[in-house]
Amino acid sequence: MSEPTPNAPAIVIRDVTKTYKMGELEVHALRGVSFEVARGDYVAIMGPSGSGKSTLMNLIGCLDRPSTGTYSLDGIDVGTLDDDHLAAIRLKKLGFVFQGFNLLARTTAVKNVALPLFYAGRPQREREETAARMLAEVGLGDRGRHKPNELSGGQQQRVAIARALVNDPAVLLADEPTGNLDSQTSAEIMTLFRQLNRSGRTIIMVTHDPETARNAERVIRVRDGLIVSDSPAAGLAETGPP
Repeated sequence: MSEPTPNAPAIVIRDVTKTYKMGELEVHALRGVSFEVARGDYVAIMGPSGSGKSTLMNLIGCLDRPSTGTYSLDGIDVGTLDDDHLAAIRLKKLGFVFQGFNLLARTTAVKNVALPLFYAGRPQREREETAARMLAEVGLGDRGRHKPNELSGGQQQRVAIARALVNDPAVLLADEPTGNLDSQTSAEIMTLFRQLNRSGRTIIMVTHDPETARNAERVIRVRDGLIVSDSPAAGLAETGPP
């Protein structure tokens, strides 16, 4: 596996297509997508159901491979990697935040956050110290010994964000991160994302909600497997939902 290119964009996608075969039928989920995400960008990907945005997120997250085209993550051409190296890239270069939190119910917050470090083979003391530091960064420094059922939905999502950050990934991927939260808690989580972005974190967020997308700096709209617009989020209020 090649080393990252210094000062390379976080993500470079060129002419990417994705076709699924369902029996005799071919479904063209992506039809030739190209864009870059610079380090420190905060990008929202929007689109209606069936637009291809989830397929695009899976490709960015190295959970699937393009049918054609190229994808570079942190200077590494991930399309050339075998499954083992692809899994290593996911662990090292990407942090995932999901709508459903995906926390281990019987495990404390600090151990949930430390889980990626366990898979990376880090020593226990280092895992716990790093996890505690990440919890403090998301405002939960005093909740490390609490289990998920002892935390509110917003606090659970903060634990999930801390877990996504614990390996210091090149890109933080968030899939409908406020989908299970009330409006006030959603606003708090979006404030946290903006703070993380201002501290230098690169964030890509998939959302169907224009209000959520307005928190990003840039919005990429996807429809019928194509990018139909790529513009600053500041104009989203005027253009409305896709």
